[in-house]
Amino acid sequence: TYNEPPHRVMAGLKAIYTSLCETGQVDAFDVFILSDTTNPDVWVEEEAAFLALRAQTGGENRIFYRRRHNNVERKAGNVGEWVRRFGGAYDQMVTLDADSVMSGETLVRMAGAMERNPGVGLIQTLPVIVGGTTLFARLQQFAGRVYGPVIAHGIAWWHGSEGNYWGHNAIIRTEAFAGQAGLPHVPGRKPFGGHILSHDFVEAALMRRGGWAIHMVPGLDGSYEESPPSLTDVAIRDRRWCQGNLQHVKVLPTKKLHWISRMHMVVGIGAYVTSPLWLVFLLTGILISLQAHFEHPEYFGDTKLLYPHWPHVDPVQAKYVFIGTMAILLAPKLLAYIALMFDRATCKGCGGAIRAAGSVLVETLIGGLIAPIAMLIQTSGVLSILSGHDSGWNTQKRDDGGVPFGVVVRQYAKFTIFGLLLGAGAWVVSPSLFFWMTPVLLGLVFSIPLVVMTSSRDVGQSFKKAGLLLVPEETHPPDVLLKTERAVEEDHGPSLPHDALRALRADAGLLQAHAAMLPAARKPGDPINPDQLVGLLKVSEAPSLSVLEGQLTTKEKAALLGCAEGVAAISRLPA
Repeated sequence: TYNEPPHRVMAGLKAIYTSLCETGQVDAFDVFILSDTTNPDVWVEEEAAFLALRAQTGGENRIFYRRRHNNVERKAGNVGEWVRRFGGAYDQMVTLDADSVMSGETLVRMAGAMERNPGVGLIQTLPVIVGGTTLFARLQQFAGRVYGPVIAHGIAWWHGSEGNYWGHNAIIRTEAFAGQAGLPHVPGRKPFGGHILSHDFVEAALMRRGGWAIHMVPGLDGSYEESPPSLTDVAIRDRRWCQGNLQHVKVLPTKKLHWISRMHMVVGIGAYVTSPLWLVFLLTGILISLQAHFEHPEYFGDTKLLYPHWPHVDPVQAKYVFIGTMAILLAPKLLAYIALMFDRATCKGCGGAIRAAGSVLVETLIGGLIAPIAMLIQTSGVLSILSGHDSGWNTQKRDDGGVPFGVVVRQYAKFTIFGLLLGAGAWVVSPSLFFWMTPVLLGLVFSIPLVVMTSSRDVGQSFKKAGLLLVPEETHPPDVLLKTERAVEEDHGPSLPHDALRALRADAGLLQAHAAMLPAARKPGDPINPDQLVGLLKVSEAPSLSVLEGQLTTKEKAALLGCAEGVAAISRLPA
């Protein structure tokens, strides 16, 4: 977890733990909350929510919390640190993101499958996207639920034991991971150098290189995750994925990788390279047409020829290219809908055959309008990375997709202007070319209202009321999701001030637990933390807690709360 709302994280874990208890196998499982949170207020809130979770579930001996005070190498470093400290005690581990939910039955089945197949290093489930409220999230949710299984079964058949890892909702043999999946730093400067952002692909490839089988099992239900609520939030996450996938260029030459593992990386790189290629094709086509419009063709050239050079235009081949392109884009949707018709329970959960067909049509139309916007977003991301800009690591937004209108205008006005210029160029060439390009032009020109509409919770709920973009998990929610909803609504955690300094002073038990989880005191010769030194100086000079709150930066506050001396000094200050 990384600066996520602690209440939502603990609600999901409570549902998972309760579901495990119902299987009768909870004694075989421990739960570790691995925090890389940098916001001190969220950190202390996490600790309070963790203590409340243990008290509510009786899991004092099975639920544990650890926050890293230096989140080096991000998620990969977090998991790697756990493996080095605790991994030897566990044959297997299940990785979960902060929004992940898995049923106890599924966890037990996965662990049993690993025990029966000692040569398997990893089993990846197909997480179902749930909980979408905005129109964008509901589009993602419906597409993943209806189209996802067809695609997942296909790639599971193709990949076999050379499958891939998506970084969460998967079970991993600890021995395989510890022995093979240590990630070196990629040589060179950021953004191509440094620690690998898209680490999961590489970890799977390294485990497969070590002789361990990697399987995707789409038939494992009971695995869930959430979707970002808006195109803007997807763009933030996608920028990091883009950088991580492009880093794989330096991983591809690694010796002894399986050729399918290399293909995973090539496909991942291609997923982002195709966007600038599409843009280049569009611009090239417009420019060639404009050249032909303003320059008269030379039929004979400078040499004397018996026959002229006629401009070659083949509308029949162009038609075949268009038909082939549409077939590639739409075939998965058609096949998924046909498969849906043979699955009565899922079809009913999607609103029935007619509403499901309407949902496919809505998703296809809106997805088609969003596609050119996504093309420009990914193209700008690729260009930004190639120019040397690092993406960093941002907190995921998962609940409400509402973005202020002014922010949307500032972010997407350039797409609107580009669409108008592209449309003007097409119109100058010929009205027929303009109308041929309308699917691309409409998405770009109306990018601002499109982003506002798809980010709206109210619009998303209106589609739900109309019976469109439904998925079975909301019409007939599984038990573990109902448990999660109840845990979110009940919120039996302590009511504490949001500010970390005041929260610790308000709850003696929380203060004691916080102090017990602090790292050992600094020894002479250890690295010096400048933020901690400045924070200790400020707290020593502050006449009261109220004054101190206005003086500390976020980093100083976190550093101060990360040492016993700082916590003791804060406790002594008057309010």
